[in-house]
This record gives sequence, structure tokens and C-alpha cells, in this order.
Amino acid sequence: MINTLQVNFRNMPPSAAVENRIRKYLDKIEGFYHQIISCRVMIEAPHKHHHHGNLYHVRICINVPHGEIIVNRQPSKRQSHQDIYVAIRDAFNAAKRELDNFVRVQRHQTKNHTIPPYGRIAALFPEEGYGFIETPDGEEIYFHHNSLLNGDFQKLDIGKEVSFHPEAGDKGPQASVVKLIGKKHRLLGSRS
Repeated sequence: MINTLQVNFRNMPPSAAVENRIRKYLDKIEGFYHQIISCRVMIEAPHKHHHHGNLYHVRICINVPHGEIIVNRQPSKRQSHQDIYVAIRDAFNAAKRELDNFVRVQRHQTKNHTIPPYGRIAALFPEEGYGFIETPDGEEIYFHHNSLLNGDFQKLDIGKEVSFHPEAGDKGPQASVVKLIGKKHRLLGSRS
């Protein structure tokens, strides 16, 4: 539970409405992570630009057990940051992302980026509108020409590398989505 919330305003008058909005964002974050000890928010209107108006600078410091999350959102050149509520929203969104990463590290979790199944075009039947993909372990996967996302079925060549989404078909495994793998995106272990 949050023991203290401190909101400071620089170069601008304090605002109860802004403080209430900050409390709402903080309540949302606390709903995700219950161990927040304290939070300090500093809002500053640093410069008066003739063409851009006030661009708000928001700094958030969230203290948690064994760490501190600091977000420092400098005024952007986008006019949307002339609105103090947009600047606060963007800063709290960044704080939520940082807190997500902190929690993941604390729990020794990492994001799993799984490589989709892949293979090479093994056989094509252009008149019938289908073909087969051979996986690295030698399995043949059926695919229909409508499954090909980023290429022209009529211009497909045997040996082209593809990734696919497998599913069970009436007559065995089939690919519901097939994507050509470009030269810059060759998969590990693939032959040239």
C-alpha cells in the first residue's frame, strides 16, 4: 500500500484536479503491483514557447522494496504535450512499463519469443492451388494458396524458406498461415 504521495509543481500553480488525476493513475498501477511504498511526482512548465505554448515536464519516482522506478518525461515537440493531462498520462504509461520490467526481473521471468515453425517449399501444384512445406525434421505440411500472406503463389519456387502456423487438417498437418522469409530474416540453421 502506498504510504506517501508527494506532488510538486514548478513554474505553475498547484492544481487539485491534476493531483486527483495523478492519484487515479497511481491507483491503477497499485492494482497491478501492491508493494509500492511511496511516489513522488514533479510537474514543471519549464519554458514558454511562442509557437508551442507550455510543454510540460513530468518526473515520477516510485519507491518499491529493493528498488526505485524513475521516469523522466521531457517535454516533447508534439503539441499534445501542451495538455498537462496528456503529459501525465504518457509519464504514467512509461512508469507502468518500467514497473512491469522490474517485476519480471524480480520474479526471474523473461519474455519468451518463440520462433514459429519453419521449413522450405518442397512441392507445388499451381493448377490445384496447393503445395507442401518440408520442416527441418522431414515432416511434410500441406498448405493452400490462400494461406500465403506475403507473396504470389504463382511465383513461388521450390526451396523458398517459409514460416507457418500449423494446425490439424482432415488429412494430416496443414499450415493455416504461410509467410515467406526474406534474405535478411533467414532462420538459424537454414541452408543458403
